[in-house]
Amino acid sequence: MREAWRALGRCQLLSLSALVLPCYGGLVVAALLLLPVGLGFPLLPSAAAALRRRADRARSRTASWSGRELAPPEPLPRTARAVLGDAGFWRDLRWAWLEPVTGGLVVAVPLALFWYGVFGALVQPFVWRDLGDGNWYAFVPVGSPGTVLGALFLGLGLVAAAPFPAPWALARHARWSRSALSLPYTTALVRRIDRLTGTRADAHDFQAAELRRIERDLHDGAQARLVALGMSLEAADRRLDVDPDAARVLLGEARAASERALQDLRELVHGILPPVLADRGLGDAVRSLALDSFLDVRVDVGLPPGRLPAAVESAAYFAVAELLANATKHSGAAEVRIGLGHADGVLRVTVEDDGRGGAAPAADGGGLHGVRRRLRTFDGSLALDSPPGGPTLAILEIPCASSSPKTSSSSGTG
Repeated sequence: MREAWRALGRCQLLSLSALVLPCYGGLVVAALLLLPVGLGFPLLPSAAAALRRRADRARSRTASWSGRELAPPEPLPRTARAVLGDAGFWRDLRWAWLEPVTGGLVVAVPLALFWYGVFGALVQPFVWRDLGDGNWYAFVPVGSPGTVLGALFLGLGLVAAAPFPAPWALARHARWSRSALSLPYTTALVRRIDRLTGTRADAHDFQAAELRRIERDLHDGAQARLVALGMSLEAADRRLDVDPDAARVLLGEARAASERALQDLRELVHGILPPVLADRGLGDAVRSLALDSFLDVRVDVGLPPGRLPAAVESAAYFAVAELLANATKHSGAAEVRIGLGHADGVLRVTVEDDGRGGAAPAADGGGLHGVRRRLRTFDGSLALDSPPGGPTLAILEIPCASSSPKTSSSSGTG
């Protein structure tokens, strides 16, 4: 019953919103009519933008209530001529004129029952004498106190019955809104193909960059130390019989070189896949980042008992590491709060600091731009809210599913 009454309230909101829509549609039509005399050219872009904002609110509301996303159109052009050639503009205008009739009639069914019931229960008993003979309430002729009482009970029954068709009306309205406001299937498919093409290119770029980084680290680190180790061992071998003391010194240098090479290899492996991430999961790996940070970092983990896909965990881990490094280097923050959660097939990570703000992804590169490109490979997103003066809030979302449980302490609060 609670959901039914909530659906009835949403139907009422939709009906009131539909009454306002002709104002926006009329404003656009007025701008179109003024185009032949030249006055419509400066008016049309602003009128179309106002209508688009209204349509975007309707898309967001429909997606929130129905649980199904609506594919938004491309951003509106800024010139009147370009607006006239934009298919999304004409779709918004068609919706603005059809919504009061098509969508409004759908949600009017439960609302008619409710308000007619309210009239019979709260108004009819007080005005029935003034209405004179021939006053009927539905099928009840109201002409005496007894029939007034019958109208009262009938009105209460209609009020009680009104919420039951409301979910049905809301679902039909959502279907109409999706057909009117969402992109056509072919357009959405083309956009999806373009996005996948871009993310595939990003994945290839990341793979090539990672291979170059590994090759560079091996060449400048472990490989150079192993070469030095070999040279020290060769020199020690030549001096072993003639100068044992010098040979022992060279063997000590070789031992130190081997330890440094081993450390370089460990750091290289840690940069590819941290052992704590592979062994214990994302929650404990982020806690490890927090312990290594110079800032006061609080980690709240709300992940399910199972493990997320390894590639998703790796992407989220390095994204958090980059955001934490940015907070340490640039924000001037003293405290950072990291939240990990998984719901409805989406991994959600929030990183908030109390620094000076002003962070923004650079279009030509940079850490935040790299994070956004990395997440796009998994159809994920990075939302950043960092006004001047702070605080900075970064929200990462990656669609994924949880697998079967493994040994991990990725639950609770750290």
